[in-house]
Amino acid sequence: MLKPVQMGKSGLRGCELILGTMNFGEPGRGHQGDWTLGPDEARPIFQAALDNGLFYFDCADIYGVGASEQVVGGLLRELAPRDEYVLATKISMPMGRGANHGGLSRKHIMEGVDACLQRLGMDYIDHLVIHRHPHGIPGSVQAPIEESLEALHDVVKAGKVLYLGASSMFAWQFAELQLTAQMHGWTPFISMQNHYNLVYREEEREMNPYCAGHGVALTPWSPLARGILTGAYQGGFSGGSTNRSQGGDRMRTESLYHGEHVFAVVERVVEIAGKYGKTPAQIAVAWLLNKPEITAPIVGVSRVEQLDQLIEATKVILEAEDIRYLEELYQPVQNLLSIGIS
Repeated sequence: MLKPVQMGKSGLRGCELILGTMNFGEPGRGHQGDWTLGPDEARPIFQAALDNGLFYFDCADIYGVGASEQVVGGLLRELAPRDEYVLATKISMPMGRGANHGGLSRKHIMEGVDACLQRLGMDYIDHLVIHRHPHGIPGSVQAPIEESLEALHDVVKAGKVLYLGASSMFAWQFAELQLTAQMHGWTPFISMQNHYNLVYREEEREMNPYCAGHGVALTPWSPLARGILTGAYQGGFSGGSTNRSQGGDRMRTESLYHGEHVFAVVERVVEIAGKYGKTPAQIAVAWLLNKPEITAPIVGVSRVEQLDQLIEATKVILEAEDIRYLEELYQPVQNLLSIGIS
């Protein structure tokens, strides 16, 4: 069973792992459509999660262009009372071709939250995450941060949202948002969902220390580097062995992971996995969980046995020399936010 964890300085409790739900929805719909699971395939995964103390689920409006929220909301309503799970969803990415269908304007925040609630079939969202900084959303107007922050505060005060989180931005941008909210007495962000794993560690420079120093929960996305750290690519991007790594998602993965160190690090993950009698995925997740500043990685699975393995990873304690061995080949790369693709 997973243990409950406190989400930053808030009173909200999560668990040691968060189940990402990008791959649940309507097969064929959205950018991840070629590896999407429908409700019947997702149900046993959700049930296994709840049975093992994983009660925190992370969704987004853009996943399956709304289909993921429909499936996730339907399954959670079916499987558990509302007070027994925590549900996060995200807004800001364009949901249509209309001029105001994305971004973090007051208009889209108000309309976007209502649309999320309708698709989820729920009265409130536990944890609303802005998918990017108000000025980091392709094709959207750069809304004044005061407009975005006040609108987010208003949906909290309206009872539609309980807590706020943020995702993938520069540390100075996040600090500016937090300080601006504090100055105006608006609701602060309790979490940062950033891009961090063994082959992309640029967040160790500023964002991770900032969050650790200010009591913000760190919930990294892509802890397995979109399958790279599980061995799904078998030594190179041309060696994909899964539906995801062989499909259209491969180009997205290649755009995120640069540098000669990537597959050399994977080789060491495989080696350490052998030493501990674990899978590479378990070692990659254990490496994150052995970092005291990390609250809970967001993991994605397509089978119950994968979930079972990652739950077991929460019990793995890596020796200091093995952590050094896993980390020493890393080579700094260009921060992906600077080129707008993280």
